[in-house]
Amino acid sequence: MNQNITIRASAWGGLFDCAHRFEWTTLMKRSKPAGLRALLGTAIHASTAVFDKARLEGAPVTADEAADAFIETLVRPDFDVDFSQDDLSLREAHRIGLTLHSLYCAEIAPGFDFIDVETALDPLVIDCGAGVTVTLTGTMDRARAASTDTGIVIPDVKTGSRVIEKGLANTRGRSAQLGAYQLMFENTKQVPTEGAQIIALATTSAPTAAVSQIFDARRVMVGTDDQPGLIQYAADQFRTGHFPPNPQSVLCSKRYCARWDNCIFHE
Repeated sequence: MNQNITIRASAWGGLFDCAHRFEWTTLMKRSKPAGLRALLGTAIHASTAVFDKARLEGAPVTADEAADAFIETLVRPDFDVDFSQDDLSLREAHRIGLTLHSLYCAEIAPGFDFIDVETALDPLVIDCGAGVTVTLTGTMDRARAASTDTGIVIPDVKTGSRVIEKGLANTRGRSAQLGAYQLMFENTKQVPTEGAQIIALATTSAPTAAVSQIFDARRVMVGTDDQPGLIQYAADQFRTGHFPPNPQSVLCSKRYCARWDNCIFHE
């Protein structure tokens, strides 16, 4: 029997963190309400996107004007939020978010020559064999496309308390999602990409920002002549329906995993 599975590109990276959790939330649609820290990240993405899009369209706005989108998203989220999930008050989230928004607009955005913001991506179909296909869809809602001296790169804004380690933007575990973005951008625009970057905005009590070096996330997805890429491993999982657990995932906790109460693999 032929089967097509549609997945938003932004969810793709979760397959390689814990496939068991990915199956539950993405394929079986059994998610849980987000926490305030997740909402904080969404609000920061909203306001920084407003700032970048205005610059791109030739009608720039001030950081204060773009910050209206942060406040609107934070106080009127369009998804369920469990405000008791995180040890963070709404007032503190407001302070951290506006600090990072201002830092991004003043110090990060001017260093990039963005050519696309919140790019609408054409669907990308992955043939898994045995009549099973996976279609990646969506927009680069947290990523941008930027022009550099060497070509086009895909910078992605990441927020959280662990996105910066020892002063450096953390790129560990990012290649699955950003590799998907690279491939989908190339498929949509019919142009090659040179790599990806992480724009890290740390939502800690002392907000900081960092930008990673450019890295080739696409290669991790497609592999090399000698090694298969993540796409091949993912195709095996979708074809067989086997989505193994990862009890060592940093997100393996009741706080983050919607499958926690239905999973026997965690401690």
